[in-house]
Amino acid sequence: MAAPGAASVTDTPAHTVDAFHRGRFWLVQPRTGHRAGMDAMMLAAAVPSTFAGRLADFGAGAGAAGLAVLSRCPAAEVVLVERSTEMAGFAATTLAHPGNAHLGNRASVLAADVTLSGRSRGEAGLADNSFDFVIMNPPFNAAEDRATPDPLRRQAHVMEEGLFESWIRSAAAVAKPRGGLAVIARPEQLGDLLGAMSGRFGDAEMLAVHPRPEAAAIRIVVRAALGARGKLSIRPPLMLHAETGDGPSERTEMINNGLASLFGD
Repeated sequence: MAAPGAASVTDTPAHTVDAFHRGRFWLVQPRTGHRAGMDAMMLAAAVPSTFAGRLADFGAGAGAAGLAVLSRCPAAEVVLVERSTEMAGFAATTLAHPGNAHLGNRASVLAADVTLSGRSRGEAGLADNSFDFVIMNPPFNAAEDRATPDPLRRQAHVMEEGLFESWIRSAAAVAKPRGGLAVIARPEQLGDLLGAMSGRFGDAEMLAVHPRPEAAAIRIVVRAALGARGKLSIRPPLMLHAETGDGPSERTEMINNGLASLFGD
């Protein structure tokens, strides 16, 4: 299902068509600006390999994380939720790509703003208690941090005030009881993220992502369950690169290609 107002295959702006998961799915994305990469693959890998149910990908962009879940979880269904009409168009074009025909009947695009609340959120297509899992890769750069004149890139990367609170609030509304949540963010945003989750999602697990063993973390991935009461646990970190050489570590390579889950399940 294409998003309302989304661009068609024939009028998609300048783009590339890129293979992910060793060609198991393809992404049609802008040639410049907001492009998917390792963050999306790590976020998708936070979903258990045995997941079977309906998943919402908040801020889906061209659909990389959501399709990566479909590629690894054969019983999953995904709704790609994106507020930018142009990026929702890329997502719709991605689903229409012939290389994704085997996934298309399990995915749809919804052009909607996840920060909406109450009746407005439901009217936009995000009904309460309608998803078994929510994943999100919110814009997490401060407004003064790597600001860009590119409007698509700015929407995708520059954080608005109160973003975690509004996104997590919506995730708690649309998730079913004990439904899952996975978020990728910067380490310095852990306090804001956990604050937004407090009273909503619990039994949280956090995993830090480091470039190398001796380097500070550059990302965190937090996974939790709606209404759970368990305390935060910290899992073994992910090292993107091996101790020697510039290539990815074996675990990174497995995650990047949809052959392993981030939390080992």
